[in-house]
Amino acid sequence: MAGHTRSEIVIDAPMDLVWARTNDVAGWPELFTEYAAAEVLDERDGVVRFRLTMHPDEQGRVWSWVSERRPDPLTRTVTARRVEPGPFEYMELRWTYEPVPGGVLLRWEQDFAMRPDAPVDDAGMTERITVNGAAQLAVIRDRLEAEARVSGPGRQG
Repeated sequence: MAGHTRSEIVIDAPMDLVWARTNDVAGWPELFTEYAAAEVLDERDGVVRFRLTMHPDEQGRVWSWVSERRPDPLTRTVTARRVEPGPFEYMELRWTYEPVPGGVLLRWEQDFAMRPDAPVDDAGMTERITVNGAAQLAVIRDRLEAEARVSGPGRQG
């Protein structure tokens, strides 16, 4: 059985701001609370390859992996996958951005399967991703809404 998660939130900010900031991988440590570093390794043909490094966990372990993202500004979607899957057999993600009353609906969907020797199974990882995804989306919402307020009236969306 594979894992699947879906998390979403409405961000009261212009689409251009939400799109730009959430697709600025190098700036993710200022947007997400879980990342200590984000290093862009390569950008070509519309694909961004990058290394993410998390803050140490409760046991002091630091997790790091390489992923790829393909943003499509015309459809306001992003497809992504882990290149170095670590404990995952695979991890694929889809981000969608939809204008809605009150701002932008940002949705994350993740499909994955854990390796048999991983420290957690598909169900356990589904729970972790669901809880963490909701927490990270709330942080992103708060930070982007604060940025939008600073940019003031007349902002473009």
